[in-house]
Amino acid sequence: MKKNILISGGSGFIGKHLTDLLIEKGFSVSILSRSDKKNTANISYYKWDVSNQKIDEAAVMNADYVIHLAGENIAEKRWTAKRKLAIIDSREKSTQLIYSVLRKNNKKLDAFISASAVGIYGAVNGEEVCTEETSLAHDFLGSTCQKWESSIDFIENLRIRTVKIRTGLVLGKEDGFLKKLLPVFKYRLGAVLGSGKQYMPWIHVDDLCHIYLEAVVNEEMNGPYNAAINDSATNAIFSKTLARVLGYSIWLPNVPEFVLKFLMGEMSKIVLTGRRVSSAKLEKLGFQFKYKNLEEALRSCLIK
Repeated sequence: MKKNILISGGSGFIGKHLTDLLIEKGFSVSILSRSDKKNTANISYYKWDVSNQKIDEAAVMNADYVIHLAGENIAEKRWTAKRKLAIIDSREKSTQLIYSVLRKNNKKLDAFISASAVGIYGAVNGEEVCTEETSLAHDFLGSTCQKWESSIDFIENLRIRTVKIRTGLVLGKEDGFLKKLLPVFKYRLGAVLGSGKQYMPWIHVDDLCHIYLEAVVNEEMNGPYNAAINDSATNAIFSKTLARVLGYSIWLPNVPEFVLKFLMGEMSKIVLTGRRVSSAKLEKLGFQFKYKNLEEALRSCLIK
């Protein structure tokens, strides 16, 4: 009998790619959705309402694994006080809702695997290479990720293997991080942001999905893992590489920091700061990235 994997956030960019991979590998997939959806031959849908703490418990009870991707997009809107609360609540409360079903029914999973982000190391600039043992930050990005991961610890306390995937900037075909960049860069209006020295830890969506698959099948995986390429790509390198892939050289001057701060407010920290991240812990398990070269990764995302 096929093992069933329940995915929250399964209708999103990463979730869709992951669903296809898991089905290809012989798993059955269930998806938590906020709206009614018809089941297909390969996917079962279950309703949940995080804000009102409601969920179809059968979704969890029928699962062998849970992959938890749900959470408000941190870069979608300006960080007002209301928006910040929504970002945090969407992560904490969704985890708490699944935990409540597990605890109430004494349900055992083979593993609970959750998204997290390299933002847990903070909105900083510097040469330090962050590992899973690096001290965590207490700015908004850092504290949000820490609260996110702390909510997962309750599930670990149920003696369920838990894995936290600290993800970098995800690259995919005209989606993910590239979705906002391509309209500008395709018109040859791309530019370096701020000083351009800020690091941009990235990962191709195909590699990220295979990391989640590895977390399912590899029982050695436990705790946090960085999921980003440690190639020291800065914003300047990334921007110039993307422009080159699109057939031109950047000709515009750098976008000044004050302009980005004016347009984006506090959220500008996402593009004006960065960190170097090591994936050595993951690679020691034998995981091999398909895309470690930025230009190759970008070209694969732009193939029609």
